[in-house]
Order: sequence, then C-alpha cells, then structure tokens
Amino acid sequence: MSIDTASLLADEARYCSFGDTVHYVNPPKIFTGCEGSYMFDDAGTPYLDLQMWYSAVNFGYRNRRLEDAMTKQLNTLPQIASQYLHPTKIELARVIAQDAEKKWGSQGRVHFNVGGAQAIEDSLKIVRNASGGKSLMFAFEGGYHGRTLGASSITSSYRYRRRYGHFGDRAQFIPFPYPFRRPKGMTAEEYADSIVRDFERKFENEYHAIWDPKTNQCEYAAFYIEPIQGTGGYVIPPANFFTGLKRVLDDHGVLLVVDEIQMGFWRTGKLWSVENFGIKPDVLVFAKALTNGLNPLSGLWAREELINPTVFPPGSTHSTFASNPLGTAIGLEVMKMTHEMDFGKQVCDAGAYFLDGLRDLQKRHREIGDVDGLGLALRAEICTEDGFTPNKALLDKMVDIGLEGNLDYQGSKRGLVLDVGGYYKNVITFAPSLMITRAEIDEAMALLDQLITRAKQA
Repeated sequence: MSIDTASLLADEARYCSFGDTVHYVNPPKIFTGCEGSYMFDDAGTPYLDLQMWYSAVNFGYRNRRLEDAMTKQLNTLPQIASQYLHPTKIELARVIAQDAEKKWGSQGRVHFNVGGAQAIEDSLKIVRNASGGKSLMFAFEGGYHGRTLGASSITSSYRYRRRYGHFGDRAQFIPFPYPFRRPKGMTAEEYADSIVRDFERKFENEYHAIWDPKTNQCEYAAFYIEPIQGTGGYVIPPANFFTGLKRVLDDHGVLLVVDEIQMGFWRTGKLWSVENFGIKPDVLVFAKALTNGLNPLSGLWAREELINPTVFPPGSTHSTFASNPLGTAIGLEVMKMTHEMDFGKQVCDAGAYFLDGLRDLQKRHREIGDVDGLGLALRAEICTEDGFTPNKALLDKMVDIGLEGNLDYQGSKRGLVLDVGGYYKNVITFAPSLMITRAEIDEAMALLDQLITRAKQA
C-alpha cells in the first residue's frame, strides 16, 4: 500500500482533533499493516510492538482464529439492537459468570458496554445504587480508570479533570505501595503493611471524617483498584498488600471494585490479575483484550445481590452497541481458545524469559534503575546514571528513535514500539503479544540494547 504521508499529515493537522491522544510523538507515526507481534510502515519496515495497543491485542495482530470467529458472525448475524438477544451474548456472560463463581464462590451476572471507561461508569452506578446513593469512592495514587467525567473523578491525575470541573465528587486517593520508590529503611512488605495501617486508622473514630461508629457506616461506597497499576507504570505491589486492604474494607462494608481493563485476559498469567493476590472482588470491570482489539466491547461482573434485576432493572444503563454480536462472538472465542491449554503457563514462561533479558540489560546500562514483571506485564524504569532519579528525557528519545524505523537487526531495518507510563513518565511498560516467541524476545532485547545506546549518544 502506497500512501502520501506528507499529504495525510497535513490533512490530519487541519481536520483531526488533537484531543484523542495521537500526538505523543512528532511527527505522528502512520502505520499501514500489522501481523503477529509487528506493525509495518509504508516502506514495509517491521516494528516490533511491545505495547500491543495498550494490551488490547493480547493475542497478536491478525489472529486467524479470532478473525475467523468474527467473519463467521459477520456472515450470520452481524447486527442486532441491544434490546434483543442473540446466542453469543448469553454464552459469553455464562462463561465469565461461571468462571467467577468457581473461583470466588459468589453467584453474579455480567453486564456489557462498549469501552473500558463506559464500563467503569456502569460500575459507579452499581455501587452508588447498592450503597443508597453514596457518591464518594476511594482510589489509588497512580491509578487510571478512564477519561469520561465519572471515570476521571477516580483517576488520580488532575490533568484529566483540570479543564472540565468535577463530576460528582473526586475520590480520596490512597498511596499505592511502589516497591522501587518505597521509603528508605523499609522492606516492600513493611511499606505495604504501613499503608494498610494508615488506611485502617481512618476508621478508628468519627473524627477521622469517614466513619460513623454509632451506625457502623462509611461515607465511602467503594474502593477502586488496579491490582497492578497500568498507566501508573506497571507497578506490582507486594503479595501481602491486598489481603490486608480487603480485610479493612470487609470490616467496614466498603465494596471492592477491581479494574482489569489493562491487566485482564491473561496479561499476568491469570485470566484476571487479581487472582494473583488471593482476594475476591465485589465488582470486576474488563475491556480491551476481550475482543483482541477487533471490536469495542467491555463489561463487568458483579455479585448477584448488587446486580440482580430487582435492584438493577432493565434500562439502568444502556448503549446502542453494547453486547453487539461481533464483539461477543470474538469474546467467546477468546475464552474458548485460552482455556483449551495451560495458557497461564505459556504466558508465565515467556514472561520469565523476557524478565531475564531485561535483567541482563540492566547489568549493562546503569540507566535502567528497576525491572520487574508478572507474566507478560513488565516494566523497566529509566533513570539517570545514579539508577534512581527519573529520566523522562532519555526515555522520550528512546521512543522517538524506535519509531524512526532505523534500528538494525540481523542486517535488516527495524523499528520498536514502546509505551511510556509511570508517575514520572520514565517507565517503559511492556505489554507484548502473549503469543510472542523466544526469537522475538531475543530481538526485543537486541533492539532495546541498541536503542538505549543510541539515545544516550543523541
């Protein structure tokens, strides 16, 4: 496919909104093809993608099995109004609900929408309804739940709210245990325990402003969590953290809403990342990789008492394209495909190999201050030569050089697609295809080595 890049960019600059987050590099990159772990530019240069559309394309670009499922649905029932039923909506909801009941011992129901932020909005309705209209929520510093008005109120970044005022009440943001940047003199586990103790102190008496000991009621309806922070930099908390936090929530009747939009569908070696931490959600929100990026479909699972038709009747939320048949057919095939084998082991084995490669790079580059990972959710924190001070400028150079498509690998030109996250925007958040091969991981390490070397010299 031959394109006039200059003309397209001129039209983009004239006619497209810059508000939908495309202008993170200058000039914006135009891609014309994709396959497996790679994207391709107009010249046919392959770019190894280590972000896979923010973890939406967990199962590789142009996944034949999932595309075939979409094509089959396209040729039978591609469209239907959401007031009617079709088979794969019911089947997909059943599979997710039965899986949750098996894991957590709670009956529940599945509710669909079209995007992650929209499903967060639906969850806000559910918890507000269940709590008698309470609009206050807890959330984490570094947490990200979307950019709609309601979702941004529980997202800790003020920049997403700054120009639009407040929708309802802003969440109370609690520190997240960030092992690499924990206080000196504490282990990661001790730091996690200290955050739980500080949070529990809020319920000691009425003068801490959120708890009425006479009625045993909290002013806050729910705590919204990402088990592993996504945009916050793929921060993995110590294993003891969430069990302590959940105990406090249960003791005081505060619901737990788990946001699996970025970490769900096997990114961490489990269907849901929260499974790694031994706690049970009251509500679980999912999106992105449910359809491998082929269709905008999201949803949530909630316990029966929160979502049954008596308390949450028809029309409580609605979207024209919610539970559309193309999306539910792909989602059902995702669930079938990943349960036919020990998919979690495949992800964990590949993740361990990837993490070993990052640790080897860390030995050769003092600027890599921290590496960590769970499954194929991995991170590398880019710092100055002291190995700790955030170095956003160096990472920005790495991203730009990677998108130039002029890296060398085995005598051929290559590009590298990276995602930037973290509190200081100095963290590479790796979300490669869950189908990534060992050879592709080896290529990733070679390109990263070359990339950081060139960026330091630039």
